[in-house]
Amino acid sequence: MITSSQYLQDQLLSQFPYRPLSFPCFTWGERPVFPRKLFPRNAVKNKCLGIHFDSTTCRRNACGRARIRSQVSGELTEVEEQKQKQKQKQGPLVNRAYPFHEIEPKWQEYWEKNKTFRTPDEIDTSKPKFYVLDMFPYPSGAGLHVGHPLGYTATDILARFKRMQGFNVLHPMGWDAFGLPAEQYAIETGTHPKITTLRNINRFRTQLKSLGFSYDWDREISTVEPEYYKWTQWIFLQLFKRGLAYQAEVPVNWCPALGTVLANEEVIDGVSERGGHPVIRKPMRQWMLKITEYADRLLEDLDDLEWPESVKEMQRNWIGRSEGAELKFRVVVGDRMERNLELTVFTTRPDTIFGATYLVVAPEHPLLSAFVSEAQHGDVEEYKDVASRKSDLERTELQKEKTGVFSGSFAINPANGEAIPIWVADYVLGSYGTGAIMAVPAHDMRDHEFALKYDIPIHWVVTPDGESSPDSKVAYSGEGIIINSSDLTSGLDITGLPSSEAASSVTEWAEKTGNGKKKVNYKLRDWLFARQRYWGEPIPIVFFDETGESVPLSETDLPLLLPELEDFTPTGTGEPPLSKAEAWVRIRDQSSGKIGRRETSTMPQWAGSCWYYLRFMDPKNSKDIVSKEKEMYWSPVDVYVGGAEHAVLHLLYSRFWHKVLYDIGVVSTKEPFKCVINQGIILGEVQYTAYRDADGNYVSAEAADSLGEYTQEVVTEEKVTKSGEFFVLKDNPNVRLTARAYKMSKSRGNVVNPDDVVSVYGADSLRLYEMFMGPFRDSKTWSTSGIEGVHRFLARTWRLLIGSPSTSGTFKGGTVATDAEPSLEQLRSLHKCNRGDRRDTVQHWNFCNDGVH
Repeated sequence: MITSSQYLQDQLLSQFPYRPLSFPCFTWGERPVFPRKLFPRNAVKNKCLGIHFDSTTCRRNACGRARIRSQVSGELTEVEEQKQKQKQKQGPLVNRAYPFHEIEPKWQEYWEKNKTFRTPDEIDTSKPKFYVLDMFPYPSGAGLHVGHPLGYTATDILARFKRMQGFNVLHPMGWDAFGLPAEQYAIETGTHPKITTLRNINRFRTQLKSLGFSYDWDREISTVEPEYYKWTQWIFLQLFKRGLAYQAEVPVNWCPALGTVLANEEVIDGVSERGGHPVIRKPMRQWMLKITEYADRLLEDLDDLEWPESVKEMQRNWIGRSEGAELKFRVVVGDRMERNLELTVFTTRPDTIFGATYLVVAPEHPLLSAFVSEAQHGDVEEYKDVASRKSDLERTELQKEKTGVFSGSFAINPANGEAIPIWVADYVLGSYGTGAIMAVPAHDMRDHEFALKYDIPIHWVVTPDGESSPDSKVAYSGEGIIINSSDLTSGLDITGLPSSEAASSVTEWAEKTGNGKKKVNYKLRDWLFARQRYWGEPIPIVFFDETGESVPLSETDLPLLLPELEDFTPTGTGEPPLSKAEAWVRIRDQSSGKIGRRETSTMPQWAGSCWYYLRFMDPKNSKDIVSKEKEMYWSPVDVYVGGAEHAVLHLLYSRFWHKVLYDIGVVSTKEPFKCVINQGIILGEVQYTAYRDADGNYVSAEAADSLGEYTQEVVTEEKVTKSGEFFVLKDNPNVRLTARAYKMSKSRGNVVNPDDVVSVYGADSLRLYEMFMGPFRDSKTWSTSGIEGVHRFLARTWRLLIGSPSTSGTFKGGTVATDAEPSLEQLRSLHKCNRGDRRDTVQHWNFCNDGVH
């Protein structure tokens, strides 16, 4: 029998036909409760199964036990240093709480040798299926940290649970291995990214196997293998053939230092997330994927998904569907001379057209150079340069101060014939709507702030009830009754109408007079699908010199292999590194004899992760992306677990590709993931900070800010105690400290390596501790003393089943379990223990409520 906590975990779960996401806390109050049939009948003599897990004591009574230390508190304490020296004199520690160092390697070796968790290619399809999947990791050089096993343990529990219920279970693992970090590391060290990537994958695989997860390693895939990215390229060709992949001149986040285009989420405060290099906005010809073609379906199908409502709402906001109108404004120069030019604006509030007192165009608007006046040309160019260094997020942040510059030109409001100024401002994005808006400062907060700053007129055209006088200091953005909105010349009169009715009237008037039309708009932009870097999937497109036409590679020529390059550094010109592979770039078409050149940009890292869940179903298939029979059986993924940071882009892109594959008959379901669950973050250990004044005396945290000058000092846990709601110094309880847990990072030195934890406590202790930490979706703080408590709990359980160790520290074989009937006294003790605080049981179970049955 498996006599580790893995066995206990499996057996315990088999007794409880619920829907576990986290390993259940099996407690009533602080007293663990186990199914009777798992434990020996005579064990009840040992104080109700001999187990009493007091988590509070475990957290506080940490002195003198083995510890996994982060680098937050630099040196060892005197007590720890003394104990360490004593252990060195005594030699290596032989006695262990229980022999996890024998149990875990033994069974992990057995599982691997016998392929215990392998899902056969040929299965009994009459049985129910359960496909549980982790968001596969990027294999970084840092390896796993203790945050990774949180989600992996949860999915492992579900996989084991479903196997015991008789399901066919698919539980695979792979690697999202292309990407900028590996390439940047290669540039810095001179090591080819393939070498570092394979080395990192090997490390990740070893770490995961040491944790005892029940993955089917025969289905392992990596996005950098040609056998895999052949099908990524194949999907791109299907997109291209259907007009969903195209090239366009678009403003992009260009990082000269990294030599690549960055996505908006990779730019923070005008610099690259990786390396902190300056980023500018510049127009470049790029590959785009027409995800906007699927905007309505991506929005509508969210309603049928068993996802957290917060994730669905984030996707709805990202898609950002809005109904309104496009209205046309004729452009005039400073002397009121009309130009043969119109600016089209999109608005969700056509009912406020009479309140438009100026227009705003984005700095990157394609028509800006055509109407900016000569006098304002210098100011506009300077403003455009400053705006190009800002990310879209910075530009649209509501709290930021609004800035802009006058273009020197005007536009005619079609509703009343008034000439209103055209301003250039970065709070309008060229990628949203038409890149131009009609500004109604009386009824929009951003426009109101801008108008006050630049002394632009404010006209009120909506009141809540049609009678009260509006407050000129605050914009009223709600609906109401329209006022001051009629013009005999234009023939438009909406005064007295409710906002919704007035909006319809304006749209109808605009369509009849040729001044606009009804329009549905989306915040969602087409997907920028090219990166000027080396380490990515080659794009299977050829450009012919004579015609300039782009021609897809034949599917029989896939995969288009990534050429080996010795110099994969950025060119600095915007040309991708692949342009250096001249023999690879130049190509002659065999059928026509035409000379052409290959596309030298590569696909973004998102590409390989958009469809990997399908390949796991049929990873060795060389003829098809996935066989129809296997796809129809395993689709969709039943439970998909990963970080909340992927709630929008990865999930949205995967859904888009899946819908395209559904349309061409490759997949049988409209959605790829039935249930998505986001795990919380595991923060580093709590860091305690004390404050000293200029004289070096301790002061309480709440008084530090009033000092003006003070120093901070990190205090070790042994010097801290809790007093009421606050943490204070043990030696001086009047000195209050600040206690805060930070996200694990190398810079803070608070990263906890799971290898260290496993070597001291064993994999079962780590897995069980992470499931005991708290609600799965919440952020949690790592505590070494907490894992020590779980480790003692497993040791007591082990001794309960096996018996106490001998004086030499070894345990006998077999168990102390018997099939004898319990005595009346034993039954009474067992029932008394089990009764405990039964009413509180529900509060301790931490299960998924997202459709896992």
